[in-house]
Amino acid sequence: MSDEYMIIIREPEWDYTGSSPAQIEADLAGHKAFQAAVAAAGQRVTAGVPLRAQSEAFRIQPGSDGPVFTDGPFGETREVVTGFYVFTADSVEQARELAALVPTGGWLDVHPVLDMAAAREANA
Repeated sequence: MSDEYMIIIREPEWDYTGSSPAQIEADLAGHKAFQAAVAAAGQRVTAGVPLRAQSEAFRIQPGSDGPVFTDGPFGETREVVTGFYVFTADSVEQARELAALVPTGGWLDVHPVLDMAAAREANA
C-alpha cells in the first residue's frame, strides 16, 4: 500500500506576472517531468498547485478579541512557499527519489501525510 507525502516548495519570492508565456512553459517543464516520473513509478500526484505572490497572502492569528488578520508580504521571511504537491510512494526511499525531481530555486520540505483512518483504528 502506498503512503502519501507532501512536498512544500520553498524558494525566493518570484513574480509570475512578469513572465512571458514561453518562460512559464519552460519553468513548468521540470514540474511536468516530476509528474510523469510519479506516474511511470505507478504512483499518483493527488494534489499540487503553484501559489500566487506573497504580497497577495494574509495571515490569521488567534487573539483574545478575535482573529487578527495581517496582509502580506511578510518581511521576516526571505524564502516563501511557492507551491506544493501531495503524491503517493511505496516507501520513503521512493518518496525521496521522486521528490528530488521537483525543480526549485530554494529547497523542498517533504512530510509523510498522517493517515487519519489508520490512526483512528490504531487507537480504537
